[in-house]
Amino acid sequence: MRAFARLYQRIDETTKTNDKVSAIREYFAGASNADAAYAIYFLLGNKLKPSLPTRIIRQAAASSAEIPDWLFEETYQWVGDLAETAAAMAKGTSVSCDEPLHRILLDSLIPLLQSTAGSKRASGKSSSGTLKRQELDAAVASKLIEFWSRYDLLERFVFNKLLTGNLRVGVSTKLVTKALSQCSGVPLDELTHRLMGEWEPTEAFFKQLIAPEYAEDSPAKPYPFCLAHPLPDGHAREHSASDYFAEWKWDGIRAQLVRRSGQTFLWSRGEELLEGRFPEIESAAQGLPDGSVLDGEILAYRDESPMPFTFLQRRIQRKKPSPKMMQEVPVVFVAFDVLEHASQDVRGESCEKRRKLLESLPLGTPANAMTLRRSEVFEFDEWAKMFQLRDKAREYGAEGLMLKHRLGLYEVGRVTGTWWKSKVTPYTVDAVLVYAQRGHGRRAGMFSDYTFALWDEDRLVPFAKAYSGLTDEEIAKVDRWIKEHTTQRFGPVHEVPAEIVMELAFENLQVSSRHKSGIAVRFPRILRWRHDKNPKDADGLEQIKEMLRQQGNRTF
Repeated sequence: MRAFARLYQRIDETTKTNDKVSAIREYFAGASNADAAYAIYFLLGNKLKPSLPTRIIRQAAASSAEIPDWLFEETYQWVGDLAETAAAMAKGTSVSCDEPLHRILLDSLIPLLQSTAGSKRASGKSSSGTLKRQELDAAVASKLIEFWSRYDLLERFVFNKLLTGNLRVGVSTKLVTKALSQCSGVPLDELTHRLMGEWEPTEAFFKQLIAPEYAEDSPAKPYPFCLAHPLPDGHAREHSASDYFAEWKWDGIRAQLVRRSGQTFLWSRGEELLEGRFPEIESAAQGLPDGSVLDGEILAYRDESPMPFTFLQRRIQRKKPSPKMMQEVPVVFVAFDVLEHASQDVRGESCEKRRKLLESLPLGTPANAMTLRRSEVFEFDEWAKMFQLRDKAREYGAEGLMLKHRLGLYEVGRVTGTWWKSKVTPYTVDAVLVYAQRGHGRRAGMFSDYTFALWDEDRLVPFAKAYSGLTDEEIAKVDRWIKEHTTQRFGPVHEVPAEIVMELAFENLQVSSRHKSGIAVRFPRILRWRHDKNPKDADGLEQIKEMLRQQGNRTF
């Protein structure tokens, strides 16, 4: 635990990429395979399940600190981070713990988390059920206090982050794999591929991961995704439009469709196996040749047009959709690339050749025309025509265009020059800040999560939440203003007077009965603080409804 906690501290204390890579490389060089397996598991953003209910952490921390619950809650509201508050207030030791990370996890933390399953099952509405849950909570809290007593402050903080499933280390997958590649000698792209899919953080797995030769025994394993950069300004002046072809950039779920050993596997870009969630896609894929891997987009689709993303979310949330749900929200898989053909890895072939391979596959046949499709390809002899088509993207339910170099390979991660994305100009509105909450992580303790409202005649109606776009200096100013001007509190939410106006941008919008405004927006973010605007000058819902009419939004 000592070494892993110090690794977390070293990463957290620097913004320099090389320093982070060095810290991770040095950790792996000195860690056992059993510890390294869990370390890479957490560094890549994985979590232990189930996480510990926060009520138990609160109860244990207040008890350990010998303070009333209300005082702990007040302190937590000001600190803004439960793991940090509990670590600081609970009694521990000043001597760091040299017990191996994997032993702490296997002997202490994981059994503690598993014991909470009984607490959840006992949370019925009956008085006996409530009493049983309280007894189980007290037992778990007692064990937690005992564990805290073994660790110093930093170790308690990291331990708590693991308990809550909120250990955000601040390093990308590429940095972690780069450090491990330098330490193990396994090429970076090969290591990235080995880490794809589902795996358990065991000593045996880690030994195989860094072995010179890797024996893949799972037909389900996907490939690392190739990602795009935004099209830079001036690109058109330096490159020929005819070197690229374009496809619609859809707002769906990026996924890989794997057909091997007579089985079908559907993976999200987040490396989640979507087994059973889209059975119509899995069924249609049975007609694909064995040894095929396709890259594409899952869309909610009806009447030859994509449905809003919120409909697709309804399908994502159902592990086994009902026939009614499948009828209400039909889906398609739009394939735009081939990664494996006839059991051969073709990522090293040109984009043009991979497109020809895609066109040779049985997609869009009478058997699967409603579910498996190929992306539409557009070619240009001048950039102006490309931009004209891009600006019509919303008419087709798309976000913009994807541009792909004809000779480009399918590379690992976000690379420059292979794929570009060019989105339509975002919608913008001037909205009024009405509520705020404290942030998390680096912004813990500061008000950085905001709710904005628009005018509906003479009243303000909450419209969107946004937390990105301001500078650190601006966030600090807003934070001070909110602390001085809060009018009401609703738990962690602070209400403020209608005085601050900010310009928001968003990608798409649709009718929604779940929102007070009647409108839902995609990817809202702050463009700028409008010091020059009076709250009465902010936009109204009528402007949004006009955008909706211009977009040609349909009610599904």
